[in-house]
Amino acid sequence: MKLKVYADRMSQPTRAVLIFCKVNGIDYEEIKIDISKCQHLTPEFAEINPMKQLPAIVDGRFKLFESHAILIYLACAFPGVADHWYPADLFKRSKIHSVLDWHHSNLRPGPVTYVRSTALAPALGLPLNPQAAAEAEKFLSSSLSNIESIWLKGNGHFLLGGNQPSIADLSLVCDIMQLEVLDEKDRNRILGPHKKVQQWIENTRNATQPHFDEVHKILMKAKEKLQNQRLKEANDGGGSSTKKLSLSRM
Repeated sequence: MKLKVYADRMSQPTRAVLIFCKVNGIDYEEIKIDISKCQHLTPEFAEINPMKQLPAIVDGRFKLFESHAILIYLACAFPGVADHWYPADLFKRSKIHSVLDWHHSNLRPGPVTYVRSTALAPALGLPLNPQAAAEAEKFLSSSLSNIESIWLKGNGHFLLGGNQPSIADLSLVCDIMQLEVLDEKDRNRILGPHKKVQQWIENTRNATQPHFDEVHKILMKAKEKLQNQRLKEANDGGGSSTKKLSLSRM
């Protein structure tokens, strides 16, 4: 049976899984679950993932959730996946695990909280939260500095000094890409000091083309829609709006 990937492309880890499948020629069926319509909270989806989060996969009778676990499974279960994604070498594999374990409790909360507290707040029908945004930016800046000083300190193009991307590169870059929806000056303020991170993002994008841009199209459409909304608010007098925008059909 064909692999099924339950996905909402506005989800950063979902995008990582989809790009990995496309780059490695894994045949799959994308089952779209619209988070904005709470489709991930249905009893039917809970049968797939009782945590009611995305992404999730079904491979025959096997069900799995959590994006890191999914990427590891795909790298091991499907023939033809290049070794650099999840190396057979135990030392290299363990280093990748160290990045992935760090990712969820360190890098990931920064972009998620900052974007939800600023650019996406009106789209979600929420008020802006400057305090949460400030704390998230501080947290995110620290995480980006750690990436540069620890995992991008060598001459390699990717994390851990690699010359080809691993599942860790894909996971982390897809999280940082969420910053694309921000106002340009905010995004530049956050990423501007981190030149190595910017080059690494571009390296990962180039290594996974054309699939990287194709999977991120929905994010670019969201960015355009939010920019138009900000421009409209500025023309209407500069007030911030809490009007909920529909992002579900981008």
